[in-house]
Amino acid sequence: MTNASNMSPSDRSTGKSSMTMSALTASQIIALIVGVVFTLTGIIGFAVTGGSDFAGANTGNTLLGFELNGLHNVVHLVIGIGGLVLWRTDAMARLYGWLLFAGYGIVFIYGLFVVNSTSGANFLSLNSADNGLHLVSALLGLAAALIPATAGRMSKGSTGTGTGGTMRPSGPTM
Repeated sequence: MTNASNMSPSDRSTGKSSMTMSALTASQIIALIVGVVFTLTGIIGFAVTGGSDFAGANTGNTLLGFELNGLHNVVHLVIGIGGLVLWRTDAMARLYGWLLFAGYGIVFIYGLFVVNSTSGANFLSLNSADNGLHLVSALLGLAAALIPATAGRMSKGSTGTGTGGTMRPSGPTM
């Protein structure tokens, strides 16, 4: 089902959406990019870890310095697919931002206690690089949740080419 608020009057009559990147909010762009990155990370992570040690601690399997296990890959896939599902509207992208903030905030705090541990408590096989990335991911989620809807959105008629068109945020003017 297409959201009529994202459609031009001519699109509403045909039921087709012509949403462009300039019609997206910054929250939607963040959710889409995070969704793609985490989905790819989950898929590539399975190539790194194979099927061994699914929830093992301190596995030694790394992708760009970030430690992984099978469960960690599943979490990346769930987060990535969530972004790919929720980026379509500003409200859903903001919800995704809040979920990222809460989820990764909790995982960051958890990681402070279990990073590099070989005990079963480190069931996501976290290392220091992971924990730093989890903090950054939480803050990125907070940004997606709180950034003004007009940030990153251009008004109709803006070319953004620097050839006479003016770029200005859409929305009410003061």
